[in-house]
Amino acid sequence: MGIETESEAVQLLREIRDGQREALATQREHVAAYQRQLERSEQLQNRAEAIQKRAGGAIKAIVWIAIPLLLLLIVLLLWPHLVHRY
Repeated sequence: MGIETESEAVQLLREIRDGQREALATQREHVAAYQRQLERSEQLQNRAEAIQKRAGGAIKAIVWIAIPLLLLLIVLLLWPHLVHRY
């Protein structure tokens, strides 16, 4: 190999090294962005679970109140027909 060829090879190796450094830096940025997004996703999931739990409790309370009221309403609506029939 001549001096020019060695110099070109060294320059090429430096360019490859610099390219790898840039690629690693970009990859680190992507991993950091992914981690931030994952944390945000976990926070949203926890929030959604808390909202669902509260909604489930509210629905349960409504059912315990609404069903007896509906039954009472039906009985009150049917009461005149039941009383006059017998």
